[in-house]
Amino acid sequence: MAVLRHYLLVFDHNEGVLVETQEFGSDSDRAVAAYAAKESQYKDDEAIEIVLVGSDSLETVRITHANYFDGSAAIGASQYLAGLFTRS
Repeated sequence: MAVLRHYLLVFDHNEGVLVETQEFGSDSDRAVAAYAAKESQYKDDEAIEIVLVGSDSLETVRITHANYFDGSAAIGASQYLAGLFTRS
C-alpha cells in the first residue's frame, strides 16, 4: 500500500496560476497546521484558493487536480465566482 502524502496548493484565480505548492510527506499534523496558516493569511482575499490534498505522489495530484496546474481552474471559477462575490 502506498503512503499517503500531503500537498498544499495555493491558487490565485485572478492571475490563473498556482502560486505555491508545498509537500509534507506523511506528516498530516504539519500539513493541517500549514493549511490553517494559509487560510488565515489569505482570509480576506477571495481570489486565493487553498487546497490540501492527500495522494501517493505529486504526479498523481497533477492528474487528479490538473485544473490547478494547467490554469483551467481560473477559467471556470472566474465565471462562477463572479456571480457570488461583489465588492462594494
